[in-house]
Amino acid sequence: MVNRKELRPESSPRAAFGAHLRRQREVRGWTQEDLATRMGNSSQHISAVETGRKPPTLLFSRKADRVFATSGTGESFEREWHEMRRGSLLEGFPEYVEYERRAVEIRLFEIGIVPGLLQTPEYARVLAYSAVKRGAITPQQADERVAFLAARQAALERAQPPMIFLVIDESCIRRPIGGEKVMNAQLERLVEFADRPTTLLQIAPYAIGERRTFGLPVILLTLADRSVVGYAESQTQGHLDREITSVLPLLTAYHQLQAESLSQAESVAMVQEVRKGMS
Repeated sequence: MVNRKELRPESSPRAAFGAHLRRQREVRGWTQEDLATRMGNSSQHISAVETGRKPPTLLFSRKADRVFATSGTGESFEREWHEMRRGSLLEGFPEYVEYERRAVEIRLFEIGIVPGLLQTPEYARVLAYSAVKRGAITPQQADERVAFLAARQAALERAQPPMIFLVIDESCIRRPIGGEKVMNAQLERLVEFADRPTTLLQIAPYAIGERRTFGLPVILLTLADRSVVGYAESQTQGHLDREITSVLPLLTAYHQLQAESLSQAESVAMVQEVRKGMS
């Protein structure tokens, strides 16, 4: 039996790239030799990239996109290479995105800003370029962040979209981002989101005080096998958690937060009230 090395995608962007390559290859039933033939590389080179022993190049990434027909999609290897090269994604985030694309249920909680999956392009661009003004990233990285976010959003617009549960702190709709026009369009997007058959929007109002169960943003993904994956971010790193003993308490806390939050009808009414206040 072939000695198949287990991958740790969360360990580095290079490892996440390699795991992505292996997943795309195996879902098609190809061996490393099969992929090597299609890409014009050796099977040893494919193995080295998959296991993170050798970094992918731009040429390699473009060839992978051509072979897997992923160019310009949320699965693009070239986009992942650019993000890895320029470091505009947090460590651990590329692996999270792979799980996000496969999730059947997504539970989100956010403080201060509207979650990325619900951001309008204008709102996302304001946030990205505020990082440019702070000197944290380059203008090119900002554009790549916005493009990558658009690809993530597009990946969820599929025949059987995931059920998305969204609880946002009241600060998300009251904190002005980008001026009246940008903010009004963003609030309108939230109202449209709430009207879909596979979504639920709730606002955690300031009034719940200490009963708000989370102090930081949290994402919980339910996969097709009903396993649950948790994801949280610090200022510099994202952490993906697959341990049931630590994820299930987060799921319980999320349900408790939903119980304390406004209903969807009340939440939409609050959003509309904020919109009127901007007129």
